[in-house]
Amino acid sequence: MKFLLPLTRRCTSTSPSRGEVTPRSTSVTNEGTSPLEGEVDAQRRVRGNIIILLLCASSAHATCTVTDDTNHQLHLQKPAQRIISLAPDITETLFAIGAGKQIIGVMQGSDYPPAARNITPVGSYTGLDLEKIISLHPDLIVTWGTTFTRQLDVLRKMGIPVYQNEPRRLEDVARTMTHLGCLAGTERQAEKSAQAYTLGLDKIRAEYSQQKPVTVFYQIGPYALITINKHSWINQALTICGGRNIFADAMSIAPEVSWESVVAAKPEVIISDAVNPDWKQRWLSWREIPAVSHGLLFAIPPDLMERAGPRLLAGTRYLCSLLQQARPH
Repeated sequence: MKFLLPLTRRCTSTSPSRGEVTPRSTSVTNEGTSPLEGEVDAQRRVRGNIIILLLCASSAHATCTVTDDTNHQLHLQKPAQRIISLAPDITETLFAIGAGKQIIGVMQGSDYPPAARNITPVGSYTGLDLEKIISLHPDLIVTWGTTFTRQLDVLRKMGIPVYQNEPRRLEDVARTMTHLGCLAGTERQAEKSAQAYTLGLDKIRAEYSQQKPVTVFYQIGPYALITINKHSWINQALTICGGRNIFADAMSIAPEVSWESVVAAKPEVIISDAVNPDWKQRWLSWREIPAVSHGLLFAIPPDLMERAGPRLLAGTRYLCSLLQQARPH
């Protein structure tokens, strides 16, 4: 335990300089003090040093400065304890980094993990309940992209810090974890979760890097033919799995395409985020599409692929398993 005293000296301005000791610390038993009393005294000093050391360690991590995805810098003097999350994926990320108990408000639809369903809703995708948010006295708001700009400007003017999260790639999830871990004071768990996520992603990459390419149409929603281009993390997940997005070069990030263009591209696999199994029925009349003629139409849970949170790892792994079914065994 002798290492504790020098460590606490580095943290406190009133400690003796290096090489100096106080008269009381030169010996466990001073003249006129029994050995038992001296041992008790020494134990008290050790406990005191531990407390000081813990306080110093805590204060060293009290402040946090990060730059969000809109290049706005946030500086917190102490970890946020009353956090409002304005997107389901942000809620998932906060739980994953050990800050779930610090969330006091969420966006409607925040349903994972199950504990998130018990947190007060403060808005929906149509708008925020500013009165509710203000009444909760948040010390940090985390939002998605540039949504709710006017309402968030009101909250910023009230002095409430706002972190804007706008991930583009799968790797951005790990960065979000470390940033929010800093802001919430849960750096250790955040670093652990971010590392596990990154290692998991690397493992999937290595496993599918030599697989035969498979052409894919990814359909968002059960009716309109809305898909994604190469600027989406979904496209990146397809690429990692050895898939080739037939609309990767589309101009819009989420274009609506025609049936004829899908037929012309001849995708080998069609994947939809539709939860209703009836979505497949609309494709059955297009037998000239290889994916249809070979029965390679698959559904993937939207929450696994379309929420930029920790479960993207599981979503990517599941996506790879679907594409694997289109390859010769």
